[in-house]
Amino acid sequence: MIRHSATLALNERLRAKQAAGERVLHLGFGEAGLPVLPEVTEVLTSARRRNEYSPVAGTAEARAAAAGYFTRRGIPTEPDHIVLAPGSKPLLFTLLTILRGDLVLPSPCWVSYAAQAAIVGKRVLSVDVPAESGGVPDPERLERALQEAKAAGHTPGILLLTLPDNPTGTVAAPSLVKDVCAVAASHGLTVLSDEIYRDLVHGEQQVHSPALELPEQTVITAGLSKNMALGGYRIGFARIPDPELRSSTVGVASEIWSSLPAPMQEVATYVLNEPDPVREHVKASVALHSAVANAAHTAFTAAGATCRPPEAGFYLYPDLEPLREKGFRSGAQLAGHLLDQHGVGVLAGAEFGDDPAALRFRAATSLLYGNDSDQRWAALRSTDPVSLPWIAESLTQLRDVLSAVFHGE
Repeated sequence: MIRHSATLALNERLRAKQAAGERVLHLGFGEAGLPVLPEVTEVLTSARRRNEYSPVAGTAEARAAAAGYFTRRGIPTEPDHIVLAPGSKPLLFTLLTILRGDLVLPSPCWVSYAAQAAIVGKRVLSVDVPAESGGVPDPERLERALQEAKAAGHTPGILLLTLPDNPTGTVAAPSLVKDVCAVAASHGLTVLSDEIYRDLVHGEQQVHSPALELPEQTVITAGLSKNMALGGYRIGFARIPDPELRSSTVGVASEIWSSLPAPMQEVATYVLNEPDPVREHVKASVALHSAVANAAHTAFTAAGATCRPPEAGFYLYPDLEPLREKGFRSGAQLAGHLLDQHGVGVLAGAEFGDDPAALRFRAATSLLYGNDSDQRWAALRSTDPVSLPWIAESLTQLRDVLSAVFHGE
């Protein structure tokens, strides 16, 4: 039996609790939690009567816009490299279906990578990430793991990286990406680079895409669910420079989803051309994500957890190892306690391929911005969002729960 996605299942459970009137601190789901930019709504409204099938790979306008998006980020791209889809998940699944060899994953990593690999019958090889970041495995451990896998008769063929990372909310340093790409090149691995969070880096640090190191060997997937908070619009796109791989991807798409809906093609074209309203919206969202994630990070570390500082997006990955003395033996047990006893929803690290015994979990702060559109707009426009009553209340609840769990208060 194929399990319900852990992130989606937890979100549905927490939403049901909220609908039943329970007080829930929802830190369990990676939805960007922001309102739709009005200009995007206008584009969608004007395109509402477009009910024809679009070209499978995407309209010429949408593909040109996506090519420009990558090119402006220092990755020269042609429209013929682009394939659009109803979300980045179908693209990742299609690529895992087409590409040969076992899948190599950083550990921990997003829940759906290993699940998709299992569906298509691929073996998964997990390699730990460095202590200070995530999304990219440690190069020495990667080399050793690849040699051991080959010696055992396995055929690693795909290396999947996440830049920036989900679940740790960190950005791998360029030197780390270069070293890992060198290992990938020496073993002939195709690199899949999931860059759906790349526009949400908090500071001046830049995402160093593997495509800068292995331009012909790297496929990039991305979408508009995180930077523009358009998860429900299901707009994904991929940069696939290899003509044969792109052709095969389009072939699978033609048999599975046919095309990205025509109205969404127009939304993608507008957003990926990055007019000023889009740039300003993304900039404001980054400031909000950073402010709230950093406030939550302070709450975790002040209570006694070890946690990497958030560098992108809206995720934290705290380690609550001191709680082992209080009888906690697994991340799942800890997450269950937080939900059942304190109404706090988080996702245990084991769901991301982490050691089940580790007292680690992912906390997503992006659903703290408000319960309705007015509150979310106020959060987005605020110069001090953590002081807004509804956000401050959630952060206070988090601090109180952590104090109770750590100190029994």
